[in-house]
Amino acid sequence: MTHSKHLTFIAAARPNFMKIAPLVRACMKSDSVSFTLIHTGQHYDKNMSDTFFEQLSIPQPDLNLNIGGGSHATQTGNTMIAFESYLQENKTDCVIVVGDVNATLACALTAKKQHIPVAHIESGLRSFDRSMPEEINRLATDAISDFLYTPSPDADIQLKKEGVTDDKICCIGNVMIDTLFNNLDAADQSNILNTINQSPGSYALLTLHRPSNVDDKATLEGILRGLEHVAKELPIVFPLHPRTKKQIESFGLEDAFNTHNKGTANFIVLEPVGYLEMLKLTKNANIILTDSGGLQEETTVLGVPCLTLRPNTERPITITEGSNILVGTDTEAIITNFDKYKNTKSSRKPDLWDGHAADRFLSDILTRLD
Repeated sequence: MTHSKHLTFIAAARPNFMKIAPLVRACMKSDSVSFTLIHTGQHYDKNMSDTFFEQLSIPQPDLNLNIGGGSHATQTGNTMIAFESYLQENKTDCVIVVGDVNATLACALTAKKQHIPVAHIESGLRSFDRSMPEEINRLATDAISDFLYTPSPDADIQLKKEGVTDDKICCIGNVMIDTLFNNLDAADQSNILNTINQSPGSYALLTLHRPSNVDDKATLEGILRGLEHVAKELPIVFPLHPRTKKQIESFGLEDAFNTHNKGTANFIVLEPVGYLEMLKLTKNANIILTDSGGLQEETTVLGVPCLTLRPNTERPITITEGSNILVGTDTEAIITNFDKYKNTKSSRKPDLWDGHAADRFLSDILTRLD
């Protein structure tokens, strides 16, 4: 069978694969397209096992560039060199990048300089905070991409403000939500609630990893004071990010977070958990406190109140149409909003966040590449 078009998908780290998975699955069902899945290896993740890809119902990557760590410039430059070499030896009709990591920009730049069309999934998201490296990656990638696929109408509006013409923009919905719907039944089978001795609605869920929150002791202590109030009413389940663990130890805050004595009444500290376990924890939480972008989206669809511990968000649709509340890192704001929103559920959900974004993408991109 002859496939008329070939797509090259780029993923750099575990969260990228959550976005790539539904796109790859859509291609696997189509007779009109073949694809290559490239893992740049920007982050080493010991949990990226065969089981991980099986859970997402996608094959293992065809190629791992093994870029590894280093500074932003090192990662970006090394990715461009490795990807350029690949493109010179392998023909493709379009390079598809997702999100806002360094590999997103690096591979978009490289493809454009090889005169290969670039499609950006999750276009038009803006925090308006250019101190965030992700914001620079988003702006630059959108500026050079040929096809810009947005998750929501506010992203369309933002791109038009930046001078992008209508013909380049297509609102398909949120591919991360495709992955969520595809895995809900499997997540329900997880026994993690039994493992931590919790029942649905009985706990708060916390994730904390952004440098602006965990690298500054005063900021982290301010968040902790808010969390102490939360913990008096609900146990806090806390999958501990390696970066956060390192900073908590360097600031001498182990006792406050109970990272010495895991499983105490107020903080249930866990090692990082798998996607299905995290989805089960998210779906069944009473309330969530996070500085993650993805959780803002997932809680919006699941209707779980989400207090976002950041001064801004590149996903404002989760506030206007979902269950997300932007509280920053101020102790009193955390306390006030926890008291207001605990035990609440939301039924609002953005249009097209329905599990079919990837199908809309594939239908559109094949039309554009004809």
